[in-house]
Amino acid sequence: MNLAPNGAVVSAVAPAKVNLYLHVVGRRPDGYHLLDSLIAFADIGDRVTATLSDTLSLTVGGPEAAALANLGDDNLVLRAARLLADAGEPGGATGAALHLEKTLPVASGIGGGSSDAAATLRVLDGLWQSRLPAAELAALALRLGADVPACLAAQPVWVGGVGEQLEPVADLPPAGIVLANPRRALPTAAVFRQRRGPFAASGRFTAMPADAAGLAAMLARRRNDLTEAALTLVPEIAAVLDRLAGLPGSLLARMSGSGATCFALFADRAAALQAAADLTHAEAGWWSAGGALMRHAPPLEAAADQPAG
Repeated sequence: MNLAPNGAVVSAVAPAKVNLYLHVVGRRPDGYHLLDSLIAFADIGDRVTATLSDTLSLTVGGPEAAALANLGDDNLVLRAARLLADAGEPGGATGAALHLEKTLPVASGIGGGSSDAAATLRVLDGLWQSRLPAAELAALALRLGADVPACLAAQPVWVGGVGEQLEPVADLPPAGIVLANPRRALPTAAVFRQRRGPFAASGRFTAMPADAAGLAAMLARRRNDLTEAALTLVPEIAAVLDRLAGLPGSLLARMSGSGATCFALFADRAAALQAAADLTHAEAGWWSAGGALMRHAPPLEAAADQPAG
């Protein structure tokens, strides 16, 4: 990630994480659940920007910024920055003025905080020229949360273990996507505590479908094992799934992660944007957005002599 000359600004998108399916396949003795999931990322997300500075600081803006107002130093962006600063070479740069433009709702099952933390690691690795091996960056990511390693990859991956076992997916077909959340935060830990029933088998498949319709058909034979638990905590998820399934062109509607955000797949981005516009008009009280699944990780972006905020 050799990107940033002295004084540059480095920026990166923190894309929404989408569990196209999620099977709970076991549980470790320490209580952490073992997962099998196909994770993709949507071109909908937050943005982290960093400028070299003598100290670490963070400002937050954007339509979802208010939800982070009381976190202070516990914000995952700052925690990620401190971890990377401590892991860098002695005498290396450890200060940055960070700005988070918050678009994704918090505690919503699409990895907003995890993706922000991962984008921070990527941005500061470029800004500070840390030159940490990829395995070390991934280890730092796991210390921040189970979803952060996948978000650090920021490209389609099979996920195993508690989130640390990643296998890239090179041939995910193009697809449009609509995300919708009923404006109900849903903490991941609460959903896992509520989950009942046996563990599932892996849902991995070897041949990737060629288009969005084939992908939706393949995914329809799988599920999200956390949906029933999430519904007991936020019954409104059922209405979101019904609305998404009923949108013109919808190929599959499913909850992502631990909820409460749900998604629908479409043939392409244009169809998803039209469906998202219809949904926003009909359900003005929900958070919703349309876009496409990303087939590759978003690049770091650099620009000289610009303010981070």
